[in-house]
Amino acid sequence: MQRRALTTALACAPWLALPPHARAGLFSETDAAAGVRAALERGATSAVALLGRSDGFLGNAKVRIELPGFLADAAKLLKATGQGKRVDELVTAMNRAAEAAVPQARTLLVNAVKSMSVEDAVKIVKGNETSVTQFFSTKTREPLGVQFLPIVARATEKVALAKKYDAVAGKAAGLGLLKKEDANLNGYVTGKALDGLYFMIGEEEKKIRRDPVGTGSAILKKVFGG
Repeated sequence: MQRRALTTALACAPWLALPPHARAGLFSETDAAAGVRAALERGATSAVALLGRSDGFLGNAKVRIELPGFLADAAKLLKATGQGKRVDELVTAMNRAAEAAVPQARTLLVNAVKSMSVEDAVKIVKGNETSVTQFFSTKTREPLGVQFLPIVARATEKVALAKKYDAVAGKAAGLGLLKKEDANLNGYVTGKALDGLYFMIGEEEKKIRRDPVGTGSAILKKVFGG
């Protein structure tokens, strides 16, 4: 009689029959939203801390901003003619500009969670290893670009080659030697700063998904640990 009652109970609540590690992966839509929010906050905080400091871009080969395409080749010629210092000053200024802009991102990224529906949250959790990052990139890239651009402009306007960049890059783009979006220095640096930011957030998201227990966060373990 007791065995029959237990069987009936399990049939009514089949999730109880799952092994403990499988049950741990069950979460509500509210949990999913909280987990995505926590993952984004952790990723944004980590990315800003790593990038928004001296040498955050310049000293990190994965996100360091170099001159694009044709201009990188031209820079080699300049260095060969003894003008390498000016080129190095421009590359340093570009990376310093990105480092100055990135700290502005965290608040906007975290606030963007408010626009996320619970349905979005569930899809994000079940998505690929950087689906949190990808979702918020589509939501925040444009407004962050607006915020970053004047900061980048202030950081590059003092460099002698900055004005010449636009002139040379514009001609190169007209000849098909450079992408049109790379023909403006400040626009180029802003785009690369955003690329670096989302790349580093994505790296943190991968860590969370690989080892949610190691984060020490109960909600991350519950949502991403299934």
